[in-house]
Amino acid sequence: MRIACVVEYDGSGFRGWQSQRRGRTVQGALEGALSSVADEPVTVVCAGRTDAGVHATGQVVHFDTAADRPDRAWLMGTNSNLPGDVAVRFVLPVARQFHARHAAIGRHYRYLISAGPDRPALWRDRAGWNHAALDAAAMQRGADYLLGERDFSAFRSADCQSRTPMRRIDDITVTAAPGWVRIDVTGNAFLHNMVRIIVGTLLAVGRGERAPEWVGEVLAEGDRRRAGVTAKAEGLYFLGPQYPEGFGLPVPRVTEAFPPVG
Repeated sequence: MRIACVVEYDGSGFRGWQSQRRGRTVQGALEGALSSVADEPVTVVCAGRTDAGVHATGQVVHFDTAADRPDRAWLMGTNSNLPGDVAVRFVLPVARQFHARHAAIGRHYRYLISAGPDRPALWRDRAGWNHAALDAAAMQRGADYLLGERDFSAFRSADCQSRTPMRRIDDITVTAAPGWVRIDVTGNAFLHNMVRIIVGTLLAVGRGERAPEWVGEVLAEGDRRRAGVTAKAEGLYFLGPQYPEGFGLPVPRVTEAFPPVG
């Protein structure tokens, strides 16, 4: 039997998604909880790995098991064995051909920025911080240069293991509210640190350090050294993947509020 789960987590206390020999990971916590319910070892596959400090509101995973449990038993039993910063929100048996990562046709990330002179305390691990107001309209003009299928060599980390830098961005929307700026990015897939580098580049535009046209120049040159800094992990949220309708998975929960973010 193959089962899919929608998982939410606060990444502040984790060394990222992927299991490691040392350190607390989301995958390790989830597999331990699922294994307790299944009474057998369970290994999960996720839609998109997240780095240390990155959060998720709609991470999707699948796993195979011989255990026969009602959906509610998987949900309640797993959550009772999870720490408070991870929760399973939805459980659904799926066809064997479903694959959390390979079946995804799109992914949605959100970056939240507290913009103002006062450093946030309650949101210190849940948002990036810029010490002054940002020009969101200029950031949007810069972001528009990144739309479409492009070579994103300038927007990936040095240790990115992808065989190709080609990716497709379907939409980037920069939204402002008093004291906040939100950047939503959707695309087919993303390189390592790609969203955070895009955010760091747009921040340079929002602060008036660079013109919006500079974003297009960076993209065309393909040099990581020309792009902005990698924005801090704590402001990034994986809102979830998109799948073909035939799989029947729920649409990820997305709110427009400032805050919360997912």
